[in-house]
Amino acid sequence: VAELIGIQLLPAYNFVGQLFLNALKMIIVPLIAASIISGAANLGGANLGRMGGKTLLFYMASSLIAIIVGLTLVNLISPGTVDGVSGNAAAILSDTQVDTAAVADKVAGRSTADIVEVFMRMVPPNIVQAAAPGQMLGLIFFSLLFGVFIHRVEQPYQGAVLNFWEGTFKVMMEITMLIMRFAPIGVFGLVAQTVANTGFNAFEQVGLFFITVVLALAVHAFVVVPLVLSLLCRVNPLDHYRAMGPALLTAFSTASSSATLPMTIECVEKEAGVSQRTSSFVLPLGATVNMDGTALYECVAAMFIAQVYGIELGFTQQFMIVLIALLTSIGVAGIPSASLVAISIILAATGVPMEGIGLLMITDRILDMMRTSVNILSDSVCAVFIARSEGETGLYAG
Repeated sequence: VAELIGIQLLPAYNFVGQLFLNALKMIIVPLIAASIISGAANLGGANLGRMGGKTLLFYMASSLIAIIVGLTLVNLISPGTVDGVSGNAAAILSDTQVDTAAVADKVAGRSTADIVEVFMRMVPPNIVQAAAPGQMLGLIFFSLLFGVFIHRVEQPYQGAVLNFWEGTFKVMMEITMLIMRFAPIGVFGLVAQTVANTGFNAFEQVGLFFITVVLALAVHAFVVVPLVLSLLCRVNPLDHYRAMGPALLTAFSTASSSATLPMTIECVEKEAGVSQRTSSFVLPLGATVNMDGTALYECVAAMFIAQVYGIELGFTQQFMIVLIALLTSIGVAGIPSASLVAISIILAATGVPMEGIGLLMITDRILDMMRTSVNILSDSVCAVFIARSEGETGLYAG
């Protein structure tokens, strides 16, 4: 049906979908800045030393492992290819109006110099100017510094600044949740536009992408995590899964790390036996900077879109995806579908068309629920690891 009561449907689909994407882009800068600053500020004080270092090291290592798991599986399965040939899927997605050859040429010229450029972007001469076109790395780095050094300022300025950014973060959370209420409508517009042009053939690749992400999340949650619990934490993985059951169920149903945080703290303290001193420091920080499932998903999504457009990414380009996925995962707020913001950063940095995000949103909600559960699981494992390393006893005693 090309029109309904005189209204052209295709432009209407495009309008709804683009409006939703614009709303997501609108909140990028304030959401990331407020999230990182308020989270980093919690590192201040006496805990900034030994415990802070171990926590951040664990979070970075676990996210890196998750990204490598995702990268390995997406290369093995190649969900964006058709009949084993990369680029054939681009014909199915012809509605994007992107010249695949031109995009491939744009990415092919990248080298190790681009990796150096990524680090240069972390310290831009003007963070506002850098953030305007979507280069968030400088904003993330500045926000981390700002949050940490808040505690170097005397009162009453310290309290005023901290209250401002924590208040800003809460406001941005509310705005983001408002936008996400319209996500079904926005997703409908994006999906309907694809279906109107191509039919349902495009969903073949999306289904394989879905399976790839689920397998990668399963490997991380049921292979990597049990190994960490057994070897580093010296606890029975089944005891931990049993203790974290309510929190994982809450994470799956809400798709929000922040909304699950109270339940996570309760499970870690009452069921796993971790002290309040450890849990109150590790878990809120993890809700901001530790996103194993999200980082894994970002990597697989970027590779999938590149395969869809027939873009061959070599070692250098894939290393850039790993690095940027690791850096941007700390800037994703614990709210539903916020990883779409981070994926747009990765795509912009690697020269892959952002229009491919529309395909991701077909299955984003269910994958969001799954990867949020993995995020929460990783946070809880870190809390147990820190508790064990700090000499706490009585873990899982109840």
